[in-house]
Amino acid sequence: MPIEIPTDLTPELVPLSWLIGEWEGRGRLGTGDEDSEHFVQHVSFTHNGLPYLQYRAESWISDDAGAKLRPLTVETGFWALERKLQEGDGGPGLIPADIVPVLKTADDVEERRNKDGGFDLAVSISHPGGITELYYGQIKGPQIQLTTDMVMRGGHSKEYTAATRIFGLVDGNLLWRWDVAANGKALEAHASAFLHKVS
Repeated sequence: MPIEIPTDLTPELVPLSWLIGEWEGRGRLGTGDEDSEHFVQHVSFTHNGLPYLQYRAESWISDDAGAKLRPLTVETGFWALERKLQEGDGGPGLIPADIVPVLKTADDVEERRNKDGGFDLAVSISHPGGITELYYGQIKGPQIQLTTDMVMRGGHSKEYTAATRIFGLVDGNLLWRWDVAANGKALEAHASAFLHKVS
């Protein structure tokens, strides 16, 4: 499946361009064995001309045929190449960025490749219940590996200490796995899914 790069995409999002769009599919909680609960999910990656992707994933508990039974959760966040922000970048708050992006060309982006041939990545994801994850990792072609650097929890949030996520594009489909350390347990399988692109 060819990847179309939007003409209005800022250059530093080109390595992430294969994620852009709407994805739907099914997954399993836990290890995915026969006793694991089923869920369905809708994921979107969008951009608005700034150097990050906006992420939203909405999930529902389902029966084994994929019929939605009840809402499970929603998470939202931002995905970007990890780099030191410069004077021309926007923020904090409503401080506008320069009209011309900091990384102007493909060559500017190529200079950011890491020693493994990929690009360093920073991802923040917020959840209901007062939890926000800050991940660092890398994107290398159609593969992403992320590990939490920090899990921020509100005073009444459930205990949650660390996570890893992996994403991959396989035959045009988005596959992902999420491992979590929570409730006094070490890192273990939390969920995985197989999503197909819908737009």
